[in-house]
This record gives sequence, structure tokens and C-alpha cells, in this order.
Amino acid sequence: MVAVADLPDFKSLPPVQGMPHGCAWGLFDIDGKRDNLGTLNLLTPEVVLAAKEEIKTGISISVNWPLNKVHRPGFKRKVPEHRIINLQAKPGDGHPVHDDELHINTQSGSQWDGFKHFGHGPSECYYNGLKHADVPTSLDNGIHHWNDRGGIVGRGVLLDYVRYAEKKGIEYDVMTRHQITVDILDDMAKDQGVEFKPGDVLIIRSGFTKWYESASQEERDAKITGTGDSSKLAWAGVEGSIETAEWLWNHHFSAVAGDSISFEQWPMNPKCKIHEFQLAFWGSPIGEIWDLEKLAEVCDEQKRWSFFFTSAPLNVVGGVASPPNALAIL
Repeated sequence: MVAVADLPDFKSLPPVQGMPHGCAWGLFDIDGKRDNLGTLNLLTPEVVLAAKEEIKTGISISVNWPLNKVHRPGFKRKVPEHRIINLQAKPGDGHPVHDDELHINTQSGSQWDGFKHFGHGPSECYYNGLKHADVPTSLDNGIHHWNDRGGIVGRGVLLDYVRYAEKKGIEYDVMTRHQITVDILDDMAKDQGVEFKPGDVLIIRSGFTKWYESASQEERDAKITGTGDSSKLAWAGVEGSIETAEWLWNHHFSAVAGDSISFEQWPMNPKCKIHEFQLAFWGSPIGEIWDLEKLAEVCDEQKRWSFFFTSAPLNVVGGVASPPNALAIL
């Protein structure tokens, strides 16, 4: 595996036969052994040890939205089900005990997109060449590999676009195809006094969960499901462009996340899908629909936007995605 200091910049990434420029397959392989971690390899023990210095006040904040939100997910995904089971035969007969059962689509709420979720369209391949037809049976790219390496632990950085837009007088509707460009990302970081480090988990607050909590169910259905017509859907996110892909790679983030439904603008740019770069080309997790409201509030109070970050995805062998089970510790 190439060392962090020796990672090529975007323009210098070596070509991968049959794939567009920007594909990093093989870059993290070790002695010919196929890699399943992608940019999570950047979370070295040294990076984690340095990240602990971000803990100043000991305040711990969950960024996990309740599992029952979104109440009616888009793209016809299943509504989460929670069933509590009474194991006592009848009142007073046997010890009082309950179990519960959960049935969720891992894309319906707060989530990590894993490397089996979104492939490269023309080749129908996923990270490191996994073929679409092999996804159901192959253990390659499964999220259990994230668990085997000890989860996702390092330094998190929040870029708060909601507060930035208010400060700069930018008016936007989070449920439109509003684009957050590279220039804006750079200016946000400068405005917040953030300096990125290799291995950072980049988290962007665009305002989706804030909008959701104040919207009526009718408004939610119209904007999230298209009231049955998904072609009507649109929401804000990072711009789908080569400039964005280059910016993300050159900062060597271990993962990216946000409160948006798709992290990038929706509809995606058909000529440049950030999901393809992040998931299929680099093996870099994308977190979506995270609850960043409390984190944004505390970061603003403390006037610092970096923190110790930890995430323990579900240990599902061969799994596609997972709730993040993520915490920010300031």
C-alpha cells in the first residue's frame, strides 16, 4: 500500500485499464492482496492518536437520526419496522421479559454507503473491480471489513453550510438542486478557521434534517418521494464536477458525510457522479442523512469545527451499507 505522503494527486493517479481517469484501484493493495478498505486505510494509528487531541471538553454528540426517520423513504424503500415482543406467557406467569425486532433498509435513514452500494455505470463494476453480478455472493467490499479494522475512528471536521449561507447572504432551498462548489468549500473552511489533515472525515451540513423537522408530512412526501414520481426529486449537495472530485481526492479524506440525502446534488450530474468517484473508484465511504443539528450548535458555541470522531458500523458479513452509529467528541 502506498504511504499517505506518497499518494499521488488527482491528476497523477495511474491509469486503470478500461476505466476513466481518477480511478484508484490497486493503489491500496498490499503485496498483490486485494484491498477492501480504500481510503479508510488513511486512518492509521498515528492519525487516530493525533485525533484524540481534539477532545477538549469531553462533550459527546450523536449524529444518528432516529431509525424511524425518514418516515416515508424515497425510491420506494421500505419503511423501518420495530416490533416489541412480550416473552411472558401471560401477566404474572413467568419472569417479565421483552425482546425487540428491527427490519430496516440501510438506505432509509442515517447511513454509511458501503462499497457494494453504487458502482461505475459503464463497466458495472464496484470498488477494485467487483462485478455487479457478484455483489450478492462475494465478500469483497463488504462492510464487515470496516469492522475487522476496528471501525472508523479519527478526526472529524464539520463544514456548516447553513450558517455560512446565512452569514454570506446566500438564499437557497435545501430541497432544490442547489450546488455547493469547491470555491464555497474552500471559503467555508477558511471562514471557520479549519485546516484539513490527511485522514479527516469531512462532514457537511446543508440543512436537510432541519427542513424535515419543520415540514408537514405532505411536504415531506412531495419532496422526498415525489409523491410517487421520483423524477420530480431534487436536493442540495456538493457540485457533481471533476473539480469537486479532484478537491476531495487531493485532501485525502478517509470518508465524507452530511445531512443531505445523497451528499452530492440531486439529480446527479450524469457526466460526473461523485458517488462513482467516492465509492466505486476510491473505496471512500459516504455518510448521508446524518443529524448534525446538535453538533453544529456546539461547534458554533465553542468556535471550533473539528473533533474526535468514532463510528461502529454493523458487522454484517458481505453487507452493503449500515447505520453509522457515530459520535463526535469535542
